[in-house]
Amino acid sequence: MHFDPSQLSSEEASRRRHRVLTIVLLMTGPAILTMADLHWRTGYDPWKVLHLILFTLLLVLIALGAAQSLVGYLLRRQGGDRCRIADTLEPADLVRPVEARTAVVMPICNEDVGRVIEGIRATYRSVVRAGLLPECDFFLLSDSTDSNCWIAEEAAWLALTRELQAEGRIFYRKRRLGINKKSGNLADFCRRWGKLYRYMVVLDADSLMTGEAIHRLVQLMERNRRVGIIQGVPLLANAETIIARLQQFASRLYGPVSASGLNYWQLSEANYWGHNAIIRLAPFIRHCALPELPGRGPFGGRILSHDYVEAALMRRAGWEVWLATGVEGNYEECPPTVIDLAERDRRWLQGNLQHTRLIFAKGFHAVNRVHFLLGILSYLASPLWLAFLVLSTVIADQMKRAGQAEAPLTGFAAYVHWSYSGEALCLFAYTIALLFLPKILAVLDLRSRPADVAAFGGWRKIIEGVLLETLIFTLVAPVLMLFHSWFIGLTLLGQKVSWGAQRRGGAAALAETAVAHGAQTILGLLGAWIVFRIDPQLGFWMSPILAGLILSIPLSYLTGSPSLGLWLRGHGIFETPEESHPLPELRELAAAMAGRSESPEPPPGLKANYGMLQAVLDPYVNAVHVSLLRTKDDPPRATEERFIALRTTLLSEGPKAITPHDRKALLMDAESMHWLHQEAWATPAAHLAPWWRSALLHYTRLAPAPQTAFSR
Repeated sequence: MHFDPSQLSSEEASRRRHRVLTIVLLMTGPAILTMADLHWRTGYDPWKVLHLILFTLLLVLIALGAAQSLVGYLLRRQGGDRCRIADTLEPADLVRPVEARTAVVMPICNEDVGRVIEGIRATYRSVVRAGLLPECDFFLLSDSTDSNCWIAEEAAWLALTRELQAEGRIFYRKRRLGINKKSGNLADFCRRWGKLYRYMVVLDADSLMTGEAIHRLVQLMERNRRVGIIQGVPLLANAETIIARLQQFASRLYGPVSASGLNYWQLSEANYWGHNAIIRLAPFIRHCALPELPGRGPFGGRILSHDYVEAALMRRAGWEVWLATGVEGNYEECPPTVIDLAERDRRWLQGNLQHTRLIFAKGFHAVNRVHFLLGILSYLASPLWLAFLVLSTVIADQMKRAGQAEAPLTGFAAYVHWSYSGEALCLFAYTIALLFLPKILAVLDLRSRPADVAAFGGWRKIIEGVLLETLIFTLVAPVLMLFHSWFIGLTLLGQKVSWGAQRRGGAAALAETAVAHGAQTILGLLGAWIVFRIDPQLGFWMSPILAGLILSIPLSYLTGSPSLGLWLRGHGIFETPEESHPLPELRELAAAMAGRSESPEPPPGLKANYGMLQAVLDPYVNAVHVSLLRTKDDPPRATEERFIALRTTLLSEGPKAITPHDRKALLMDAESMHWLHQEAWATPAAHLAPWWRSALLHYTRLAPAPQTAFSR
């Protein structure tokens, strides 16, 4: 089935969006009227008006997800959407050689060097197998501020290029100043090398793409010359902990149906998610430079969530943005613990709240404004839910004080003889049904796909996975609700968020978990005491929320355990097709990560500045590092004298004798690093600081091979 985007009229796009909106209205209308009728029976006051408004907003968000899944399910039952960018290729396009220069770029900042390198290795080898290598280069773009990561990246990059014989194919660049975070990193690449390439494939540090996926995305761009961005639909992979495996299972099971519905109404006004996407570089460079928002942070200044804005700018310039449903071989990983999940959301949260300044900006397409609004509401939903629960408790307390055991039959209830409790119970059941509808539709969608059922482990494992995922996420949801509400409060108070490295693997310590969830546990206990004193029946309905908060510490700790997650995997729980039938790239990555040798842990006194130790003492690392630094022509005499003094102090008194800023300055100065390497080995040990004597002893004992030691 061939699809030509040029034949898609604006009228057809509008009809699709109106249909989705109509479904949302049909889903929400009866429930909103029922809630309004419940309040009518007991008499309106300002609390109930606000309660109804919050209920309406939250129900619309739930109904949008349900409507999207319903549309996606119906489309897939009919054989798929006829308007997919993946269906634009003709048979001649599939066999035509790709001659478009493409850069595969991976921006990183203080990431696990081993995972980064193995991800590039697997992707590079897959590109070679797909026959794309002559037109494809790889770029590792570092903004790492941790010198240990920085030095490890350099040694690992060069070792990788030598192993793969990829000199001139895999490049490494470390920015001196990490201005504007990831978007600034990509902008720097575009300024330096963008004109050499037609396309840019953007990966995250935890991304993996097959050569076939990259090949298909390039073919789609070549076929559709008015498309500026094609966003892939990455699947989650390589999860170990329970919470990560839960997300992986849920996204794999529910995602295809939802993505089909999302593409149905987005069409050529899709969003860009910042990674696992292909970008046409010429219009991106010309039109997608990010403006600086007026005022100070957190709402002003540099834009944090750049991807939504870049998609909107690309569309404003007349270029299309599509979601590539149906293109396989696209993967990413997910946070391993509830705490890491919340930390990631905090970074995204502030960036999305910034978009309030852009909703009404001139020139943006209406759908892009909807993307901005939905991104904001996805996080505002948490404090709205919290406010809704508090208001429900206040209203229940008012009714108890007023002695309203049973509300009179007024409004709609007078015609159907609906008791107040019966009407409330039906409304609750309807809301839960909307929440569960996407899950039900996704499971029903599998009926026509027996191969997928087998890949998930069979119907029994699917049902067990859905039930366990629903139970765990029901308990985790109120924890994330409080996290998001707290983060929004901090943002409104003007506190900026730190965009550090995301933890990609491992488990949270029990002490860290207790500190992170201690306040939530106390709030859960206090809330349970208040609610059950007011109305035990209300406490019963709120028990899943209260239980999640009260049990947040053990829940977070256990769901963040890799050993328990792997135990579930061993029993087939949360199994996905990528685990039962993994592609070669996933097998390569898993084998490499399982078999890599960990570098010996340095002594505690050396660990903080281990990168400096390697860059100064190890001849190989020093040579690699110095070769990547820019040499300065005739620096001012004052600068030379300053560096001479810093070098001398570093050797005679140790790294702690100079500031972190000065240590970084020395690492960035080629002459200083060359001098330090020579002097550290030539100076008698008695004239060196105790730190350097320990470093020399440690180095000579272990004689590490940094070219094969990729881990931190």
